Amino acid sequence: MGTLAIQASLLFPCASKSSSIKRGRPNGGVSQNLHATFSSVTVKRLPRRTLLQFIGFSSMLLHVNPDFAAPMPEMKEPEAIRTLKLASGVRIQEIIEGEGPEASEGDIVQLNYVCRRSNGYFVHSTVDQLSGESAPVILPLDENKIIKGLKEVLVGMKVGGKRRALIPPSAGYINENLKPIPDEFGPRRSLLSHANEPLIFEVQLLKVL
Repeated sequence: MGTLAIQASLLFPCASKSSSIKRGRPNGGVSQNLHATFSSVTVKRLPRRTLLQFIGFSSMLLHVNPDFAAPMPEMKEPEAIRTLKLASGVRIQEIIEGEGPEASEGDIVQLNYVCRRSNGYFVHSTVDQLSGESAPVILPLDENKIIKGLKEVLVGMKVGGKRRALIPPSAGYINENLKPIPDEFGPRRSLLSHANEPLIFEVQLLKVL
């Protein structure tokens, strides 16, 4: 049984001598016998590995048994952003639906935009990436004056809304006169050097003029 077990034969002699215990005052011999019995009982220290396994097993109970586990907060799954694919090959995602007037074909609008390559590399933006200051552009919703893909993105948008779009080359800068295009030589050259690949535009509609 090991040193942790107490044999029954050590306890029964105490019961047989109960007649010698006076009411309210234990017999001195019995007291000494009990003291000698329990003082001889030693407790082994658990090995470190066994103790760690016990702690690990106890922590597992908190995960397995719902009565012991702490209540988990209910997690809400993020809403998926739907992608609309147009006949031109333009793919549009509605990031924020605006609440202002809706832009229609032929309107003149004011907007901010960020243009990136399809691999995420920055090309051009009306918003300074360091200071956050913006220089919005004013564009007519006419595909003879702006790239077709961007016109398709802006038509139907409401003021205050934000959209992200992947514009294929066939609906992009098919010639160098189409807007939006930077006035500065460096950014202009950078943008046109990627005209033959898909471009990502993130646009925010500010006003319908």
